[in-house]
Amino acid sequence: MTRGSRRRPPAAELLAAEHGTLYKEAETRVALVYPSPYHVAMSSLGYQQIYRSLHELPQMAADRAMFDDSEAGPLRTLEADRPISDYPLIGFSVAYELEISGVVGALDRARIPALVADRDHRHPLVFAGGPLTFSNPAPMAPFFDVIVMGEGEELVTELVTIARDVGFSRHRLWDELQGRPGYYLPHLHGELVPPVAAVDNAKLPARSVIRTPHTELSNMFLVEPARGCSRGCTYCVMRRSTNGGMRIIEPARVLAAIPHDAPKVGLVGAAVTDHPGLAEILRGIVDAGRGAAISSLRADKLDDELVGLLARGGYRTLTVAADGASERMRRVVERSTKATHLLQCAQLARTHRLHTYKIYMMVGVPEETDDDIDELVALSVELAAIHPRVAFGVAPFVAKRNTPLDGSPFAGIDVVEQRLTRLTQGLRRRGIADKVSVRPTSARWAWIEYMLAQGESRAGLAAMDAARAGGSFAAYRQAFVARAVTPTGPRAKVPSSREIIALRRRPALNGSSPEVPPGERAL
Repeated sequence: MTRGSRRRPPAAELLAAEHGTLYKEAETRVALVYPSPYHVAMSSLGYQQIYRSLHELPQMAADRAMFDDSEAGPLRTLEADRPISDYPLIGFSVAYELEISGVVGALDRARIPALVADRDHRHPLVFAGGPLTFSNPAPMAPFFDVIVMGEGEELVTELVTIARDVGFSRHRLWDELQGRPGYYLPHLHGELVPPVAAVDNAKLPARSVIRTPHTELSNMFLVEPARGCSRGCTYCVMRRSTNGGMRIIEPARVLAAIPHDAPKVGLVGAAVTDHPGLAEILRGIVDAGRGAAISSLRADKLDDELVGLLARGGYRTLTVAADGASERMRRVVERSTKATHLLQCAQLARTHRLHTYKIYMMVGVPEETDDDIDELVALSVELAAIHPRVAFGVAPFVAKRNTPLDGSPFAGIDVVEQRLTRLTQGLRRRGIADKVSVRPTSARWAWIEYMLAQGESRAGLAAMDAARAGGSFAAYRQAFVARAVTPTGPRAKVPSSREIIALRRRPALNGSSPEVPPGERAL
């Protein structure tokens, strides 16, 4: 799904503007496809990390291709200018549910049957990985011979090596991968998705290969100072139970990974501000005269030193996440951010003369009421009194697999829109609509995301039908009905912190201790 696409420059112009592009003569070349436009693909650290990993293999190279629904004709790789159908192996990196339509579009443009069931020995092997595998890759199952689960740096290199060794035979590859951890083989596993894999810490930190001005993060070098998260927010797939929680990379290793000529550095991760050495890393970046950015700011971790370093590094907008509309809702989703933290950050943004103070919020969370929205309006009055320009980025809640809220219903398009209206009208009544803006994402597209996130392979088939019918909301709605897609309910629900505490307080049965998932035992 590439709504809002912008015109892509010609391939030659893109390549000429890149710094760090990998060129290599090799016996085997893999087409590495991103199912969204170039400017999105090259902002993905995971996509770049797999590109690097494949090039590090002997006699192996990767050529990139990106799907843009504003373009036509065969999908061709950038480095080699070859149709992706010419490659024996095609890999997709899929970040979230709505990109499934881009997978279908890319395969259709390549004249490769979108469904594995329709391919034979004449067609390339097609595999996938990416962030979507951490939640629910089942809707992708009809389209891929193999899906790499979780952290793919090691598994992808193993996969392509085995594929080459078996002569790119689909059935021989399946035989070799059967029983190995980390691989979802849809023809074998069906709807039963296996666990995600973790990469060896020696492979960290992930870091950019290519810098280019033609991205959302123009010419920014990305590096990952930590992987995972130590917190337990109930809506998040990267919570503490995922792959052992948060894995910290020492500041010296992070700084050593930054090339000397990088003008800007982006620190990427689920919980960068929880890194105990973050101030040291930021000082190393800005003292070298570089710009600095962070992908995820926690309001309860920011202080004058950190915000001051960010301001020195070129920050103009301080962006934090609150996620719950009220103090009560933040407790419900086990988010540690409090109103006092949000107010303190507003003061920090003002002190360091940052242009905008942006707060991410969710609406439509289970148990939410109109009273919670009214509390957000009241908080907005206090925020506007501190900072002259506040922006709420508001997203409807979508339940994901492998979280405590897996299986939770979507609040409803009407309910979400009513809550957004209540918020904006409340701001107007308080006379602060000129100081506090609301930037919502679409409730309709959130519902589509929900249907895919809480669906199985039939949901993927519906996404295929909708994409081929133009990709509109109406096309998706009709396709869901035609394919009889309904949310399945919880499939991979994990316990919340509150549930674990309650479990520990229960008397042990038969003298045994209650079982607690390994990733939660630090609670």
